[in-house]
Amino acid sequence: MRRKLLVTVLVVLLISNINAQVDSVDNQQMEPPRPVDTALRITNLNPFFSIHVDSTLSYQLSINKDQEGYYWYLKNSPVGLKINKDNGLLTFRAEKSYFLSGKLKYDTEYPVRLGVQSLSDPGDRIDTSFNLIFFNTEVVLPKIKPTVASNLVIEEGNKVSFRILCEAGNFPISEIMFTSSIPISDYKLVKACDDLFEWTAPYDFVNKETDSAGVKILNLNFIGSSRFRLRDTANVRIVVKDALNYPVALQEYELVLKNIRTYILQLKYTFLQLDKRLKKNKNARTAFDLTSATTALSGTILSTTGGEGGQTAGKILPSVGVALVPVKEATSPNKVVEQNQASLVRSSIKRLEYMLYDYSLVGEKDMAITTKTTKLKEELKQSQMQLIDVPVDITNNMTEEQLNNYFNSPKVNKKYRLSGK
Repeated sequence: MRRKLLVTVLVVLLISNINAQVDSVDNQQMEPPRPVDTALRITNLNPFFSIHVDSTLSYQLSINKDQEGYYWYLKNSPVGLKINKDNGLLTFRAEKSYFLSGKLKYDTEYPVRLGVQSLSDPGDRIDTSFNLIFFNTEVVLPKIKPTVASNLVIEEGNKVSFRILCEAGNFPISEIMFTSSIPISDYKLVKACDDLFEWTAPYDFVNKETDSAGVKILNLNFIGSSRFRLRDTANVRIVVKDALNYPVALQEYELVLKNIRTYILQLKYTFLQLDKRLKKNKNARTAFDLTSATTALSGTILSTTGGEGGQTAGKILPSVGVALVPVKEATSPNKVVEQNQASLVRSSIKRLEYMLYDYSLVGEKDMAITTKTTKLKEELKQSQMQLIDVPVDITNNMTEEQLNNYFNSPKVNKKYRLSGK
Protein backbone atom coordinates (compact mmCIF):
# COMPACT_ATOMS: atom_id res chain seq x y z
CA MET A 1 0.00 0.00 0.00
CA ARG A 2 2.82 2.37 0.95
CA ARG A 3 4.73 1.40 -2.15
CA LYS A 4 1.77 2.33 -4.40
CA LEU A 5 1.36 5.68 -2.65
CA LEU A 6 5.07 6.58 -3.10
CA VAL A 7 4.97 5.69 -6.79
CA THR A 8 1.91 7.90 -7.27
CA VAL A 9 3.61 10.93 -5.65
CA LEU A 10 6.73 10.50 -7.81
CA VAL A 11 4.64 10.39 -10.96
CA VAL A 12 2.77 13.58 -10.02
CA LEU A 13 6.04 15.46 -9.30
CA LEU A 14 7.54 14.33 -12.59
CA ILE A 15 4.54 15.55 -14.54
CA SER A 16 4.60 18.95 -12.77
CA ASN A 17 8.32 19.45 -13.53
CA ILE A 18 7.77 18.63 -17.20
CA ASN A 19 4.94 21.17 -17.43
CA ALA A 20 7.05 23.90 -15.75
CA GLN A 21 9.90 23.35 -18.20
CA VAL A 22 7.51 23.56 -21.13
CA ASP A 23 6.02 26.82 -19.82
CA SER A 24 9.52 28.28 -19.32
CA VAL A 25 10.53 27.42 -22.86
CA ASP A 26 7.37 29.02 -24.21
CA ASN A 27 7.92 32.21 -22.22
CA GLN A 28 11.54 32.48 -23.43
CA GLN A 29 10.38 32.17 -26.98
CA MET A 30 7.77 34.95 -26.47
CA GLU A 31 10.17 37.63 -24.81
CA PRO A 32 12.21 39.89 -27.25
CA PRO A 33 16.02 39.71 -27.04
CA ARG A 34 17.69 42.28 -24.76
CA PRO A 35 20.03 44.84 -26.50
CA VAL A 36 23.73 44.79 -25.66
CA ASP A 37 25.04 47.99 -23.83
CA THR A 38 27.75 49.29 -26.25
CA ALA A 39 27.50 53.19 -26.02
CA LEU A 40 30.31 54.72 -24.01
CA ARG A 41 29.15 56.62 -20.93
CA ILE A 42 30.43 57.76 -17.54
CA THR A 43 28.47 55.92 -14.92
CA ASN A 44 29.15 58.05 -11.80
CA LEU A 45 29.65 61.65 -12.96
CA ASN A 46 28.66 64.30 -10.40
CA PRO A 47 27.62 67.52 -12.20
CA PHE A 48 28.60 69.75 -9.26
CA PHE A 49 31.56 69.74 -6.84
CA SER A 50 31.79 72.08 -3.85
CA ILE A 51 35.23 72.21 -2.21
CA HIS A 52 36.33 73.90 0.98
CA VAL A 53 39.60 75.82 1.04
CA ASP A 54 42.60 73.80 2.29
CA SER A 55 40.78 70.54 1.53
CA THR A 56 41.51 67.74 -0.94
CA LEU A 57 39.27 66.33 -3.66
CA SER A 58 39.74 62.71 -4.78
CA TYR A 59 37.01 61.27 -6.94
CA GLN A 60 37.20 58.08 -9.03
CA LEU A 61 35.35 58.31 -12.32
CA SER A 62 34.25 55.11 -14.08
CA ILE A 63 32.78 54.13 -17.42
CA ASN A 64 30.55 51.29 -18.55
CA LYS A 65 33.45 49.61 -20.32
CA ASP A 66 36.84 48.31 -19.46
CA GLN A 67 39.15 51.19 -18.37
CA GLU A 68 42.02 49.73 -20.33
CA GLY A 69 42.24 51.14 -23.82
CA TYR A 70 40.66 54.49 -22.81
CA TYR A 71 42.24 57.73 -21.66
CA TRP A 72 40.78 60.68 -19.72
CA TYR A 73 41.35 64.43 -20.31
CA LEU A 74 40.27 67.86 -19.00
CA LYS A 75 39.73 71.19 -20.77
CA ASN A 76 39.70 74.76 -19.34
CA SER A 77 40.21 73.37 -15.86
CA PRO A 78 41.11 75.75 -12.96
CA VAL A 79 44.63 75.74 -11.61
CA GLY A 80 45.40 72.69 -9.45
CA LEU A 81 42.68 70.37 -10.84
CA LYS A 82 44.12 67.14 -12.31
CA ILE A 83 42.89 63.81 -13.69
CA ASN A 84 44.72 60.54 -14.17
CA LYS A 85 44.51 59.85 -17.87
CA ASP A 86 44.66 56.06 -17.37
CA ASN A 87 42.11 55.41 -14.62
CA GLY A 88 40.01 58.65 -14.41
CA LEU A 89 40.97 59.62 -10.85
CA LEU A 90 40.03 63.31 -10.36
CA THR A 91 42.18 65.10 -7.75
CA PHE A 92 42.46 68.67 -6.46
CA ARG A 93 44.25 70.36 -3.55
CA ALA A 94 42.52 73.69 -2.73
CA GLU A 95 45.51 75.55 -1.34
CA LYS A 96 44.89 78.99 0.14
CA SER A 97 47.79 80.46 -1.86
CA TYR A 98 45.70 80.11 -5.03
CA PHE A 99 43.09 82.45 -3.54
CA LEU A 100 45.53 84.88 -1.97
CA SER A 101 47.28 85.32 -5.31
CA GLY A 102 43.99 85.83 -7.14
CA LYS A 103 44.28 82.72 -9.31
CA LEU A 104 41.06 81.38 -7.78
CA LYS A 105 38.09 83.13 -6.19
CA TYR A 106 35.51 82.17 -3.62
CA ASP A 107 31.84 81.64 -4.52
CA THR A 108 32.62 81.54 -8.24
CA GLU A 109 31.49 78.66 -10.44
CA TYR A 110 34.23 77.22 -12.66
CA PRO A 111 32.85 75.11 -15.58
CA VAL A 112 35.17 72.20 -16.40
CA ARG A 113 35.00 70.14 -19.57
CA LEU A 114 35.68 66.42 -19.09
CA GLY A 115 36.19 63.73 -21.73
CA VAL A 116 37.15 60.09 -22.25
CA GLN A 117 38.19 58.52 -25.57
CA SER A 118 39.19 55.13 -26.89
CA LEU A 119 42.81 54.71 -27.91
CA SER A 120 41.92 52.41 -30.76
CA ASP A 121 38.71 54.02 -32.04
CA PRO A 122 38.73 57.89 -32.14
CA GLY A 123 34.97 57.89 -32.70
CA ASP A 124 34.38 56.07 -29.44
CA ARG A 125 34.44 59.08 -27.10
CA ILE A 126 32.28 61.21 -24.85
CA ASP A 127 32.54 64.88 -23.81
CA THR A 128 30.68 66.31 -20.86
CA SER A 129 31.17 68.94 -18.17
CA PHE A 130 30.71 69.72 -14.49
CA ASN A 131 30.93 72.80 -12.26
CA LEU A 132 33.43 73.43 -9.50
CA ILE A 133 32.95 76.00 -6.71
CA PHE A 134 35.10 76.90 -3.70
CA PHE A 135 33.85 78.15 -0.37
CA ASN A 136 35.52 79.36 2.81
CA THR A 137 34.15 79.19 6.32
CA GLU A 138 36.63 81.82 7.53
CA VAL A 139 34.86 85.16 8.00
CA VAL A 140 36.57 88.00 6.07
CA LEU A 141 35.05 91.31 7.19
CA PRO A 142 34.28 94.01 4.60
CA LYS A 143 36.36 97.18 4.73
CA ILE A 144 35.85 100.83 3.74
CA LYS A 145 38.82 102.46 2.00
CA PRO A 146 38.81 106.24 1.26
CA THR A 147 41.18 107.29 -1.53
CA VAL A 148 42.79 109.93 0.71
CA ALA A 149 44.82 109.86 3.90
CA SER A 150 43.02 109.88 7.23
CA ASN A 151 44.26 113.44 7.94
CA LEU A 152 43.71 116.33 5.54
CA VAL A 153 44.64 120.01 5.93
CA ILE A 154 42.80 122.57 3.81
CA GLU A 155 41.97 126.28 3.88
CA GLU A 156 38.60 127.92 3.80
CA GLY A 157 37.26 128.11 0.27
CA ASN A 158 39.10 124.94 -0.84
CA LYS A 159 37.29 121.82 -2.06
CA VAL A 160 37.71 118.30 -0.64
CA SER A 161 37.05 115.52 -3.16
CA PHE A 162 37.73 111.78 -2.79
CA ARG A 163 36.10 108.41 -3.49
CA ILE A 164 35.00 105.74 -1.02
CA LEU A 165 36.20 102.29 -2.11
CA CYS A 166 35.24 98.93 -0.58
CA GLU A 167 36.89 95.57 0.13
CA ALA A 168 33.98 93.14 -0.05
CA GLY A 169 35.34 90.25 2.06
CA ASN A 170 32.98 87.27 2.21
CA PHE A 171 29.99 89.46 1.46
CA PRO A 172 29.92 92.78 -0.40
CA ILE A 173 28.97 96.07 1.24
CA SER A 174 25.44 96.97 0.25
CA GLU A 175 25.08 100.49 1.69
CA ILE A 176 27.15 103.29 3.22
CA MET A 177 26.03 105.77 5.88
CA PHE A 178 27.70 109.12 6.55
CA THR A 179 28.06 111.19 9.72
CA SER A 180 30.12 114.27 10.62
CA SER A 181 31.20 115.78 13.94
CA ILE A 182 30.00 119.23 12.83
CA PRO A 183 26.87 119.85 10.73
CA ILE A 184 27.91 120.73 7.17
CA SER A 185 25.96 121.63 4.04
CA ASP A 186 26.41 121.67 0.27
CA TYR A 187 28.21 118.31 0.14
CA LYS A 188 27.84 115.33 -2.21
CA LEU A 189 26.45 112.39 -0.26
CA VAL A 190 28.04 108.92 -0.42
CA LYS A 191 25.53 106.04 -0.55
CA ALA A 192 27.40 103.16 -2.19
CA CYS A 193 30.89 101.96 -2.96
CA ASP A 194 32.91 104.01 -5.45
CA ASP A 195 30.76 107.12 -4.82
CA LEU A 196 32.45 110.52 -4.78
CA PHE A 197 32.41 112.75 -1.69
CA GLU A 198 32.76 116.50 -2.34
CA TRP A 199 32.62 119.42 0.08
CA THR A 200 33.86 123.01 -0.06
CA ALA A 201 34.77 124.64 3.24
CA PRO A 202 32.87 127.96 3.55
CA TYR A 203 34.81 131.10 4.43
CA ASP A 204 32.93 131.53 7.71
CA PHE A 205 33.61 127.95 8.86
CA VAL A 206 36.38 128.96 11.30
CA ASN A 207 35.33 131.31 14.08
CA LYS A 208 38.28 133.55 14.95
CA GLU A 209 36.89 134.29 18.40
CA THR A 210 36.21 130.73 19.60
CA ASP A 211 38.51 128.52 17.48
CA SER A 212 42.06 128.55 18.76
CA ALA A 213 45.00 128.96 16.39
CA GLY A 214 42.60 129.87 13.59
CA VAL A 215 41.73 126.22 12.76
CA LYS A 216 38.69 123.98 13.10
CA ILE A 217 38.65 120.17 13.01
CA LEU A 218 35.96 118.22 11.15
CA ASN A 219 35.66 114.43 11.58
CA LEU A 220 33.89 112.47 8.83
CA ASN A 221 32.68 108.90 9.42
CA PHE A 222 31.75 106.52 6.58
CA ILE A 223 29.96 103.39 7.87
CA GLY A 224 29.57 100.51 5.43
CA SER A 225 27.34 97.50 6.11
CA SER A 226 26.60 94.24 4.28
CA ARG A 227 23.26 92.49 4.03
CA PHE A 228 24.23 90.40 7.06
CA ARG A 229 24.93 93.62 9.05
CA LEU A 230 28.69 93.23 9.06
CA ARG A 231 30.02 96.78 9.44
CA ASP A 232 33.22 98.71 8.98
CA THR A 233 33.89 102.41 9.59
CA ALA A 234 36.44 104.70 7.92
CA ASN A 235 37.35 108.03 9.50
CA VAL A 236 38.68 111.11 7.69
CA ARG A 237 39.93 114.03 9.81
CA ILE A 238 39.89 117.41 8.08
CA VAL A 239 41.74 120.38 9.59
CA VAL A 240 40.28 123.61 8.16
CA LYS A 241 42.44 126.74 8.43
CA ASP A 242 41.16 130.28 8.50
CA ALA A 243 41.70 131.92 5.10
CA LEU A 244 40.99 135.15 3.30
CA ASN A 245 37.55 135.41 1.73
CA TYR A 246 39.04 136.10 -1.67
CA PRO A 247 35.79 136.75 -3.60
CA VAL A 248 34.76 139.44 -1.10
CA ALA A 249 38.31 140.86 -1.02
CA LEU A 250 38.29 140.98 -4.82
CA GLN A 251 34.98 142.87 -4.84
CA GLU A 252 36.41 145.38 -2.36
CA TYR A 253 39.56 145.79 -4.48
CA GLU A 254 37.53 146.36 -7.65
CA LEU A 255 35.36 148.92 -5.82
CA VAL A 256 38.48 150.86 -4.74
CA LEU A 257 39.79 150.73 -8.33
CA LYS A 258 36.49 152.09 -9.60
CA ASN A 259 36.55 154.94 -7.06
CA ILE A 260 40.14 155.86 -7.95
CA ARG A 261 39.46 155.81 -11.70
CA THR A 262 36.36 157.98 -11.21
CA TYR A 263 38.34 160.42 -9.07
CA ILE A 264 41.13 160.53 -11.67
CA LEU A 265 38.60 161.47 -14.36
CA GLN A 266 37.25 164.23 -12.14
CA LEU A 267 40.78 165.51 -11.53
CA LYS A 268 41.52 165.50 -15.25
CA TYR A 269 38.45 167.58 -15.96
CA THR A 270 39.43 169.98 -13.15
CA PHE A 271 42.90 170.21 -14.66
CA LEU A 272 41.35 170.96 -18.04
CA GLN A 273 39.33 173.88 -16.58
CA LEU A 274 42.35 175.27 -14.71
CA ASP A 275 44.53 175.03 -17.79
CA LYS A 276 41.92 176.86 -19.90
CA ARG A 277 41.81 179.72 -17.38
CA LEU A 278 45.59 179.99 -17.38
CA LYS A 279 45.62 179.99 -21.18
CA LYS A 280 42.97 182.77 -21.33
CA ASN A 281 44.87 184.88 -18.79
CA LYS A 282 48.09 184.37 -20.70
CA ASN A 283 46.47 185.55 -23.94
CA ALA A 284 45.15 188.72 -22.19
CA ARG A 285 48.57 189.56 -20.72
CA THR A 286 50.20 188.95 -24.09
CA ALA A 287 47.75 191.42 -25.70
CA PHE A 288 48.66 194.07 -23.07
CA ASP A 289 52.35 193.45 -23.66
CA LEU A 290 51.94 193.82 -27.41
CA THR A 291 49.92 197.02 -26.95
CA SER A 292 52.54 198.53 -24.63
CA ALA A 293 55.34 197.61 -26.99
CA THR A 294 53.47 198.97 -29.98
CA THR A 295 52.74 202.29 -28.20
CA ALA A 296 56.34 202.73 -27.13
CA LEU A 297 57.59 201.90 -30.62
CA SER A 298 55.10 204.33 -32.18
CA GLY A 299 56.29 207.11 -29.86
CA THR A 300 59.88 206.46 -30.84
CA ILE A 301 59.00 206.64 -34.48
CA LEU A 302 56.96 209.83 -34.14
CA SER A 303 59.63 211.57 -32.09
CA THR A 304 62.10 211.12 -34.92
CA THR A 305 59.78 212.52 -37.56
CA GLY A 306 59.46 216.14 -38.49
CA GLY A 307 56.84 218.44 -37.08
CA GLU A 308 56.24 219.76 -33.60
CA GLY A 309 53.02 217.79 -33.13
CA GLY A 310 54.66 214.49 -34.01
CA GLN A 311 57.51 215.07 -31.60
CA THR A 312 55.07 215.94 -28.85
CA ALA A 313 53.07 212.75 -29.53
CA GLY A 314 56.31 210.78 -29.60
CA LYS A 315 57.12 211.95 -26.10
CA ILE A 316 53.63 211.10 -24.76
CA LEU A 317 53.14 207.62 -26.29
CA PRO A 318 55.98 205.86 -24.39
CA SER A 319 54.48 207.11 -21.17
CA VAL A 320 51.14 205.63 -22.27
CA GLY A 321 52.83 202.26 -22.87
CA VAL A 322 54.38 202.39 -19.41
CA ALA A 323 50.98 203.27 -17.94
CA LEU A 324 49.50 200.09 -19.45
CA VAL A 325 51.67 197.87 -17.21
CA PRO A 326 49.71 198.53 -13.98
CA VAL A 327 46.51 198.27 -15.97
CA LYS A 328 47.66 194.83 -17.18
CA GLU A 329 48.43 193.70 -13.63
CA ALA A 330 45.08 194.99 -12.43
CA THR A 331 43.08 193.51 -15.28
CA SER A 332 44.92 190.20 -15.84
CA PRO A 333 47.13 189.47 -12.88
CA ASN A 334 49.36 186.38 -12.82
CA LYS A 335 47.26 183.45 -11.59
CA VAL A 336 49.87 181.86 -9.38
CA VAL A 337 47.25 179.99 -7.35
CA GLU A 338 45.67 178.44 -10.41
CA GLN A 339 49.11 177.58 -11.75
CA ASN A 340 50.04 175.83 -8.52
CA GLN A 341 46.67 174.09 -8.38
CA ALA A 342 47.02 172.78 -11.94
CA SER A 343 50.52 171.48 -11.18
CA LEU A 344 49.28 169.85 -7.96
CA VAL A 345 46.32 168.24 -9.72
CA ARG A 346 48.54 166.91 -12.48
CA SER A 347 51.04 165.43 -10.04
CA SER A 348 48.18 163.79 -8.07
CA ILE A 349 46.81 162.25 -11.26
CA LYS A 350 50.23 160.93 -12.22
CA ARG A 351 50.73 159.48 -8.72
CA LEU A 352 47.35 157.75 -8.63
CA GLU A 353 47.89 156.25 -12.09
CA TYR A 354 51.27 154.97 -10.97
CA MET A 355 49.71 153.45 -7.85
CA LEU A 356 47.09 151.67 -9.95
CA TYR A 357 49.89 150.12 -11.98
CA ASP A 358 52.11 149.37 -8.97
CA TYR A 359 49.34 147.72 -6.91
CA SER A 360 47.69 145.74 -9.68
CA LEU A 361 46.85 142.07 -8.97
CA VAL A 362 49.27 139.35 -9.99
CA GLY A 363 48.03 135.90 -10.95
CA GLU A 364 44.63 134.33 -10.63
CA LYS A 365 44.61 134.61 -6.82
CA ASP A 366 46.88 137.31 -5.39
CA MET A 367 47.38 136.68 -1.68
CA ALA A 368 48.52 140.31 -1.15
CA ILE A 369 45.17 141.68 -2.28
CA THR A 370 44.31 142.98 1.21
CA THR A 371 47.58 144.91 1.49
CA LYS A 372 47.18 146.37 -2.00
CA THR A 373 43.59 147.39 -1.30
CA THR A 374 44.66 149.14 1.91
CA LYS A 375 47.49 150.97 0.10
CA LEU A 376 45.16 152.17 -2.65
CA LYS A 377 42.66 153.40 -0.07
CA GLU A 378 45.41 155.34 1.70
CA GLU A 379 46.64 156.92 -1.55
CA LEU A 380 43.10 157.94 -2.52
CA LYS A 381 42.46 159.46 0.89
CA GLN A 382 45.81 161.28 0.84
CA SER A 383 45.11 162.77 -2.60
CA GLN A 384 41.63 163.87 -1.54
CA MET A 385 43.04 165.54 1.59
CA GLN A 386 45.81 167.24 -0.41
CA LEU A 387 43.32 168.60 -2.95
CA ILE A 388 40.62 169.47 -0.45
CA ASP A 389 40.84 173.20 -1.37
CA VAL A 390 40.72 172.51 -5.11
CA PRO A 391 37.16 172.46 -6.48
CA VAL A 392 36.81 169.09 -8.18
CA ASP A 393 34.28 169.26 -11.01
CA ILE A 394 32.39 166.51 -12.71
CA THR A 395 33.45 165.49 -16.19
CA ASN A 396 30.57 167.38 -17.83
CA ASN A 397 29.78 164.35 -20.06
CA MET A 398 33.28 164.28 -21.52
CA THR A 399 34.44 160.78 -22.31
CA GLU A 400 37.43 159.20 -20.68
CA GLU A 401 39.17 159.05 -24.03
CA GLN A 402 38.75 162.79 -24.59
CA LEU A 403 40.13 163.64 -21.15
CA ASN A 404 43.09 161.29 -21.59
CA ASN A 405 43.91 162.71 -25.00
CA TYR A 406 43.97 166.25 -23.63
CA PHE A 407 45.88 165.35 -20.48
CA ASN A 408 48.53 163.36 -22.36
CA SER A 409 48.88 165.79 -25.28
CA PRO A 410 52.46 166.92 -26.09
CA LYS A 411 51.55 170.59 -25.51
CA VAL A 412 50.35 169.92 -21.95
CA ASN A 413 53.28 167.65 -21.17
CA LYS A 414 55.72 170.34 -22.39
CA LYS A 415 53.96 173.10 -20.49
CA TYR A 416 53.94 171.24 -17.14
CA ARG A 417 57.18 169.35 -17.56
CA LEU A 418 59.33 169.44 -14.48
CA SER A 419 62.56 171.34 -14.93
CA GLY A 420 65.85 169.65 -14.27
CA LYS A 421 67.15 172.45 -12.05
